[in-house]
Amino acid sequence: MLSVNLRGIAYPASPMHEPDLNSPESIQAMDHIRSILKFIGEDPTREGLLETPKRVIRAMHEHYRGYAMDPADALARTFTEVEGYDQMVLLTDLDIQSHCEHHMVPFVGKAHIAYIPDGRVVGLSKLAKVVDIYSKRLQVQEKLTAQIAEAIQVHLRPLGVAVVIECRHFCMCYRGVHQPRAWTTTSKLTGIFLKNLATREEFLRLIASRGRAND
Repeated sequence: MLSVNLRGIAYPASPMHEPDLNSPESIQAMDHIRSILKFIGEDPTREGLLETPKRVIRAMHEHYRGYAMDPADALARTFTEVEGYDQMVLLTDLDIQSHCEHHMVPFVGKAHIAYIPDGRVVGLSKLAKVVDIYSKRLQVQEKLTAQIAEAIQVHLRPLGVAVVIECRHFCMCYRGVHQPRAWTTTSKLTGIFLKNLATREEFLRLIASRGRAND
């Protein structure tokens, strides 16, 4: 499986560590890439494609580095000296760069995340890290949205979590139905965001006021 191969060829010290291109898994994967080049009608031995298998392996190592990372690690360190703060914490316009598990083509967009702490908060960059971890895997947007919300809910135990993701999918833009301006929006709410109308409306109003930064 792809995730097993990726774990096998990389990440001895860090998810961003260069993959071992001499490992059996890498060599096998590069052979498959050459076969795909032949399948589409190319000659993998021509000058412009000689290094392509290595480049693809390095790119895949970066695209799918999330398989080697655990969101629990990103959310492990929290802070309680927040003067009793118990209102919404909101991050908007976090970049999403992921790949569709159906066609292995990109989808890109923005994530908006909010939570209401119950006595402890986490560094803001850690929330962005959770988005990155789950984005750097083969995904469907619905699952990605749910995974981000669940990780924050489980590891921070806040009063509630809200996640909205807006993306454009290349599998719709440049193949199939050819709708390059179509947006897909998904949401996942837990706790007070699900149960309390005023809290939910505040969240939706705040993210709506930002607009689509990438539109």
